[in-house]
Amino acid sequence: MTEALRIIEVNSPREMSDFIHVTDRIYRDCTQYVPDFESDIRGLFDHRKNPGLEFSDIQPFVAYRGNAPVGRIVGIINRKANEKWNIRNVRFSMIEFIDDPEVSSALIGAVETWGKERGMEKIHGPLGVTDFDKEGMLVEDFNLKGSMTAIYNPPYYPRHMEALGFEKEVDWQQVRIRIPEEVPARYARTAQYAREQIGLTVKKCSKRELLGECGQQVFRLFNAAYAPIFGFSELSPRQVNSFLRKYLVLIDTRLIPVVFNKEGEIVGAAVTMASLVEALQKSKGRLLPFGWWHLLRSMKLKHEGCAEMLLVAVRPDYQGLGVNALFFDDLIPVFNKYGFRWAETGPQLEDNIRELTQWKPLKPEFVKRRRCYVKRL
Repeated sequence: MTEALRIIEVNSPREMSDFIHVTDRIYRDCTQYVPDFESDIRGLFDHRKNPGLEFSDIQPFVAYRGNAPVGRIVGIINRKANEKWNIRNVRFSMIEFIDDPEVSSALIGAVETWGKERGMEKIHGPLGVTDFDKEGMLVEDFNLKGSMTAIYNPPYYPRHMEALGFEKEVDWQQVRIRIPEEVPARYARTAQYAREQIGLTVKKCSKRELLGECGQQVFRLFNAAYAPIFGFSELSPRQVNSFLRKYLVLIDTRLIPVVFNKEGEIVGAAVTMASLVEALQKSKGRLLPFGWWHLLRSMKLKHEGCAEMLLVAVRPDYQGLGVNALFFDDLIPVFNKYGFRWAETGPQLEDNIRELTQWKPLKPEFVKRRRCYVKRL
């Protein structure tokens, strides 16, 4: 006899532990899955550590059969994004479930009920609190290894979403490139023009500078450049400080070119880093007892051979003036010096033609299509 299914709101440390470790069962034999740090998951729900909760409501749920956790989901209402886009949407996030339609239906139902009780009209996701959180359910290329900044999920997840009546809202793709030995001539010429005719320069800011006004300027640039992008809501200064403190420990500033104009204003920035996929897989999401060593080894001693291109932004009035060429002109020699054989972006909206066509000289592969689903409540 099948044990009854129950969905509970996570309110205790024991329930949060079950929420975190439900993935142990789902991805036990999956070589593509890349775990999150347990500390990052716990921090997501902590108002002291997650400034995004100042303008977002959040509720995690766990599904149980008997005493065994078999799924999880998070409901999010981002009030700032809803106001900006004039919508009343509840987001679902961090959804995981065994291949059982009763489980996926009950998890989605829990967020639907939670959202309707708060006046929401649609449910969509997977989306996080901010646009810099993991988003989009993988719908293709399940054989490819995941990344540290994007969702990996089993092939049966999209089938469950369609069976539950969800439709496509938007798709993202990731761009994968082989690192060339030399900067392509097109980029080199455009970069030279940007330096000599427009007066742009590339600088590598120190961690101290990035923790100060330079970092705030970079994120103000991200806020301006990403403002029209699907689902984006502006990051507050407190959120910016939180991101900087959290990620600067992991980032090599030589991999972050910042472009300045003649007036000393920041007009472009690219945040890239060495991949930590293998380190995260070996650590199994835990810093202790030996997770810290795997991270240190990948960051300092032996790079994994891949660069992750996390964030790229150009001030709107400087788009099309060679800033992206300056990024490539600067980073390709550094990537080669570090021994990176290839690089991969985060998810890029499929209709962002300007963003996607800039990779053409590097003969890109478009991989790991992922989807935001939507349904009316």
